[in-house]
Amino acid sequence: MIRIFTRTVLASALALSAGMAMAEGDAQTGEAIYDRYCAACHGATGTGDGRMRAVLTVQPSDLTALSAGNDGSFPMERVVKRIDGRDPLVAHGSEMPIYGDFFDGDGASLRTDSGQPVITSTPVADLVAYLQGLQVQ
Repeated sequence: MIRIFTRTVLASALALSAGMAMAEGDAQTGEAIYDRYCAACHGATGTGDGRMRAVLTVQPSDLTALSAGNDGSFPMERVVKRIDGRDPLVAHGSEMPIYGDFFDGDGASLRTDSGQPVITSTPVADLVAYLQGLQVQ
């Protein structure tokens, strides 16, 4: 966990120095949320190799490659909407996530690289901040 936290801090610092928009969430809280709600499918390091992978009809994404797959820019709006259910993915018989209203609501406003606001809940903002730190270029 320390290795992931260190990687998160370093990636955040690099992204800030490069002028990339960073989520205004708490990456450390986001890591705890990830461990509880996401790691079973996406794996401990976010590469898509979680223990539940075998039972899913749609294989989990490699969350460390979201920016790389989007011309080097973190796809914040798409990620937020996938997590909070506005862009559902039916991978295991129900929309992802399957955690009821934990990720619902608002209370946080994030900004995409272009400055567009994305309204979401505080847990989603925290999770997005953590996911941004996982990106490999």
